[in-house]
Amino acid sequence: MSSKLERCKEESTRTDHGPPELYQLKLERENLDKLPDKDSKLRRLTFGKRDSKYQNRTILLVGETGTGKSTLINALVNCVMGVAFEDKVWFEIIPEEKDSDRHTKSHSGSLTSAVSVYEVFGFEGAVVPYSLTIIDTPGYGDTRGKEYDDIVTKKLQDLFSVPEGVAVIDVVGLVVKAALNRLDDKMTYIFNSVTSLFGKDMEKNIVAMLTHSDGGTPTNALRALKDAGIKCALDGKKMPMHFIFNNRQKEKIENEKFARFTFETSEDGMKLFTDFLGQAKPQSLKETVKVMKERIRLTACIQNLKERVHEVEMNQKVIDSETAQLKKFQSEMMENENFSFPVEETYKEKEEIDAWWDNKAVTCEKCKENCHYPGCTWAWDPSWCEVMKDGACTSCSGKCAVKSHVKENWIYVTRTRTVTKTKADMKRKYDINKAQSDQKSSLLEEMERQMSELEKTKNQILDQSFHIIEQLEMIALNADALSTYDHLEFLIKKMSERGDPIKLQKLEKMKIRMDQKNKAALSYYKLS
Repeated sequence: MSSKLERCKEESTRTDHGPPELYQLKLERENLDKLPDKDSKLRRLTFGKRDSKYQNRTILLVGETGTGKSTLINALVNCVMGVAFEDKVWFEIIPEEKDSDRHTKSHSGSLTSAVSVYEVFGFEGAVVPYSLTIIDTPGYGDTRGKEYDDIVTKKLQDLFSVPEGVAVIDVVGLVVKAALNRLDDKMTYIFNSVTSLFGKDMEKNIVAMLTHSDGGTPTNALRALKDAGIKCALDGKKMPMHFIFNNRQKEKIENEKFARFTFETSEDGMKLFTDFLGQAKPQSLKETVKVMKERIRLTACIQNLKERVHEVEMNQKVIDSETAQLKKFQSEMMENENFSFPVEETYKEKEEIDAWWDNKAVTCEKCKENCHYPGCTWAWDPSWCEVMKDGACTSCSGKCAVKSHVKENWIYVTRTRTVTKTKADMKRKYDINKAQSDQKSSLLEEMERQMSELEKTKNQILDQSFHIIEQLEMIALNADALSTYDHLEFLIKKMSERGDPIKLQKLEKMKIRMDQKNKAALSYYKLS
């Protein structure tokens, strides 16, 4: 055993006498979100000291609980440390979670959705000429539902955006069991969610990491990935680029021959993978951050636009109701202008929301609109919110300055109520907007003009929504990202009502493509 490994044993905590002896590595922790340990959801855990003269390679791993992702991460660490079978030792950077612990957590609702960045320095040259950074995303596929997957996506954006975060990724590893026969709805959704984050140049850096392998060719698992349409690099046979690993290196050695076989199965896979990792072209995350921010803005903006369309339609119904009442009581009003009659009117009020500390709503006090809700997680105040760009909001109708916004635990809600009005009241109401018009018009004509203006406003909102989806489709690797599905259905309905065949056709083609490629994921998405 090398002197470095001996020193690691001395500086680590032994958890099992083995063989192999198990040791928990001691790590330095930094919470990148600057929160206490118990609250932090974005953390860096470092072993060793970085030497800037060596290259660093970064891997993002994604997989469902139970696929052996933690064991795979530990295996990667042991590989770069140069641990051999003869050493009869195994180091863990992630403590293995017992089944009883996992069961307790899943039922108590305390499953973590933290993104963890593991760094290993000081072993450059032992096996590979680079240090290693591994990004773990345990929140994907959380039993609490799709909204928690979206929070993980947001934390990845934070990791890729902050100065002390991650600027490049060399490989994205999709972790599945080698015995997989079919990619279920949840995993299809998760993998599509991840690939949808990246720019188009990332595809050749996405590979399959097949765990619990017996050493054979994982034909069924590769076919399952291909049939699911997961975007990834392909090998010479046009199948997903893949690497196989065994997950039994830490098990007690009772049969030397079998233990050596399982160890060497993973060792072979590690050799092929680390060679691929060393030759992979690092991908800058600038485009990825652009995609992420655009997707967040898309979600926030279209949610805002939906609410504004709803408000426009409510006001149109109010004008219809008022017009009907004016016509109904026309004779009575000719005799008495103060004759009163019931009409509907819209009004806005603040409604408290059940929001935890990091998911309050960003609203515009000037426009009285919701600019980012739900989903505004890490912004401590509106100036940090993704919908803000160049000091102004990209979501609210007035594109108001940041200072006009607040982040609180309430949202604006538009409601209707029945009130009693006279013809004089109606004149005062409509004369407010009539002041800019030179021509004199009757009350009914003014109401008709406002109805037309509302329709024009609604069409502008719909065009803006359509433009955002077009932009996202141009830059995203997975243009059929499931998070756009609800927006597509909303726009298709409205473009159909509007009678816009060109935009309607494009939206319907996008939806058909999504239905065909992501049937399983859509099933999970709709049930979440």
